[in-house]
Amino acid sequence: MQITMLKAKLHRATVTHSELGYEGSCAIDGNILDLSGIREYEQIQIYNVNNGARFTTYAIRAEEGSGLFSVNGAAARLACPGDLIIVCAFAILDSIEAEHHKPVLVYFNEKNQVQRSSSSIPVQAASA
Repeated sequence: MQITMLKAKLHRATVTHSELGYEGSCAIDGNILDLSGIREYEQIQIYNVNNGARFTTYAIRAEEGSGLFSVNGAAARLACPGDLIIVCAFAILDSIEAEHHKPVLVYFNEKNQVQRSSSSIPVQAASA
């Protein structure tokens, strides 16, 4: 059996650019790609926290240390500079690999500076 598992999540990054005329994709600071393990040209899912849009594209490398998150091409209609996004990449694992798999989770401040990284999401508690 194969299972699709979360590989990496970039949580609440701020869109810095939206380039409708660009060839396509999402440009992400190269240091962030390296930290998260997301490869250039890898398929990613983007979830726009501001408007609820969810779309698929691929990652391209932006200048290291730039903090750049540029949503390009047709996807530029779905995210504007200043929007908060969640970027996810997934991996297909066999059941043995899945038992030991831990995703890379990266959390940002409003300037796209890494605040922390983790390999687990806290357990969600029921609210009162």
